[in-house]
Amino acid sequence: MKLNHLNLSVTDTVLSQSFLAKYFGLAALGKANDKICILRDDGGLVLTLTSMALAGETEIRYPGNFHIGFIQPTEADVNRINQQLRADGYRVPDPSRQHGSWTFYFEAPGGFTVEVLC
Repeated sequence: MKLNHLNLSVTDTVLSQSFLAKYFGLAALGKANDKICILRDDGGLVLTLTSMALAGETEIRYPGNFHIGFIQPTEADVNRINQQLRADGYRVPDPSRQHGSWTFYFEAPGGFTVEVLC
């Protein structure tokens, strides 16, 4: 059995979609709008971004350890993404060795946590 899709509630679907496409190469399926955006990764996973307003929510409430992760081939790739995010004005911590990985976590536009690791 293969996981084929995941839905994230986000504060801004268009901003989240643009961010995930730029930094992690997810491709949009159809046109993004303020209610729903659908993305696909190169492994076939579909990531749906839905506006939290559709569920009548006013704030994102993910558990403290909830995150999505993007595994990179090398530490240099993790460092490159970290530096690219910093250069573009995102506040991200330095990568560090955690749970056997070279990694960093940060809050992405839209209100969800992303891990970048190798």
